[in-house]
Amino acid sequence: MENMNVAVIGGGIIGLTSALTLAERGHTVTVFDPAPVSGASWHAGGMLAPTAEVVYKQEPLFPLMNAAATWYPELIQLVNKYSDLLTGYRTDGTLVVARDRADNTHLEELSAYQALHGMEVNRLTTREARKREPALSPALAGAVEIIGDHQVQPRLFAQALLDACANAGVTIVQEAVTNVDDVDADQVLIAAGLGAAEITGWFMGANPLELRPVYGDILHVRVPKHQFPLLDRVVRGFVEDRPIYLIPRGDGTLTIGATTREDGRAEPQVQGVYQLLRDAIEVCPALEECDFLEADAGARPGSPDDLPYLGRVSDRVTVSTGYFRHGILLAGMAARCGADLVEQKAPAISLEACDPWRHQRA
Repeated sequence: MENMNVAVIGGGIIGLTSALTLAERGHTVTVFDPAPVSGASWHAGGMLAPTAEVVYKQEPLFPLMNAAATWYPELIQLVNKYSDLLTGYRTDGTLVVARDRADNTHLEELSAYQALHGMEVNRLTTREARKREPALSPALAGAVEIIGDHQVQPRLFAQALLDACANAGVTIVQEAVTNVDDVDADQVLIAAGLGAAEITGWFMGANPLELRPVYGDILHVRVPKHQFPLLDRVVRGFVEDRPIYLIPRGDGTLTIGATTREDGRAEPQVQGVYQLLRDAIEVCPALEECDFLEADAGARPGSPDDLPYLGRVSDRVTVSTGYFRHGILLAGMAARCGADLVEQKAPAISLEACDPWRHQRA
């Protein structure tokens, strides 16, 4: 296709992966963001978990997640083509465990739902689970293994993306854009997360994007040398029906997350930090010996139906935002499909459920 000048508004994971994909396709790309990778991308867990992240009655999301996971290795290869920096990409798989009998019932029901939708979930005895991960509590009541759920380390991935974009010829302009008419470009891709709600110039009346901030507390600890590696793969769990996840990193740290709240409070909350530590220790008691590094909180861009907004909205503008809890995973789909839309090609999968106009008020 003929080279175009493309402006990408937003320098998070979605914006940068889209920019890199467009540059690889031969376009001249400029990313506008006053503080790249400082939003939801910086506060994410980084799990590429199309199976473990399944939520009841969100069937329209499943094909998007599956496509994203399928395409992710290509995205990692693209980043590695232009950058030698680490991404934290790991394919060790995931264990999901239950703390007590009631949690095990939840796990069994969820596993049946996942299997119903064609997802591969392998039931394990707790002995088999502890053989894979000896640091798990001996009091667990159930476990499953999901070999197809992987991870990246978002902060490393973000820095590698910035480096890859620079090496691929993408220009980063650290300025905010609030009107698409203010940028001199053939095509504009709005990938500004929650900030997309403030960008005008492509609609009449009220902004059709109904975005809301969904906050989540997340913790980072360091595993002592005598314990490393405490875990070899992602461990997710249910403790008194509350979800918990533990993500081991190659640098000796471990991420614990995450709460979900819509209280408008941007700082990590004591109750959330306490709950995460308590539940994580129930699953993996040796966490008590780790060094506490950081408690953080980030706002994720949610929509009323928790589906992203991804689609062309004019002959010049494409919208790509609202990825909620799945932004890191769905970047594998958003980058490819977003680039297709910018090039006015038909995406490889249906995006009907992601129509940016679907919540427009009459």
